[in-house]
Amino acid sequence: MTYSIVARDPATGQLGVGSQSHFFGVGRVVGWVASGVGAAATQAFVNVGYGPASLDALARGLPAQEVVDTVTATDELRGYRQLGVVDACGTAASFTGESCAPAAGGLVGDGVAVQGNMLGSERVWPAMLEAYQSSGGDLADRLLAALAAAEEAGGDVRGSQSAVLKVMSGERSDTPWAETVVDIRVDDHPDPVGELARLLPRQRAFDLIGGVIFAPGLTIGPYRRVPPELLAEKLTGLAEAAELLGAGNREADFWRALLLARSGDREAARALFDDLFSARPQLRGFLAGIAPLGFLDDVEEYL
Repeated sequence: MTYSIVARDPATGQLGVGSQSHFFGVGRVVGWVASGVGAAATQAFVNVGYGPASLDALARGLPAQEVVDTVTATDELRGYRQLGVVDACGTAASFTGESCAPAAGGLVGDGVAVQGNMLGSERVWPAMLEAYQSSGGDLADRLLAALAAAEEAGGDVRGSQSAVLKVMSGERSDTPWAETVVDIRVDDHPDPVGELARLLPRQRAFDLIGGVIFAPGLTIGPYRRVPPELLAEKLTGLAEAAELLGAGNREADFWRALLLARSGDREAARALFDDLFSARPQLRGFLAGIAPLGFLDDVEEYL
């Protein structure tokens, strides 16, 4: 008993799923995505097996509608199920069994399928499709816009509890975990879609931070042969991350100060470290602890 959307972004090939339900941890069961393969949403007296079965069929090259037909064909309780599927080519299909609790239904557009059951109105799934098709931003932004529109149109008739937003790249890979673009779950919250909206920029901020910490030569080991344009790019990214996180979270600022120090901009590094140590004195000990691990040679200058 929920609503969901599966979609493929034609510009990037990214594949994603979003869902909300008055059910604990909807992300555990509804949304299934594989990079370069497709996405599926299984719901309505959910048969969780529809998810992996759909991805397996998509990986074998079956188009979305054939996947839906194949997966539901042998289920004696398919009348109580819903399934939305989008494949790596952008074709989509949506199935709603004849015994799904009203209001229930689904729609298909170019590279997108929406569906829902036990909803507050029959406007929910059309509103999702309209919002997705008319919104700007990347795939995650558009999926989130669809979920917000569903809530506005009536949402789950029982209320709100959990939500999921997941986006994978359009590339098949032997390391699929490296193809995750967005992966956010809200398991129990009075406004789970609103909470997704709060968390999405924070994930993006920490992606920027991770892009600095794990970039060769930037923060760990000898600082050699680092192109000036890469340094400028990463410092800009950390500044953007700090803005996304807000004044209450200084993680991005810490790594920006460290990168400034390693790059030789000692004055800017000292000023930022002084500000950080004033706001959170424990960071002084953290810097002292990681410095000898290959992070910063002249740490005493900043302590």
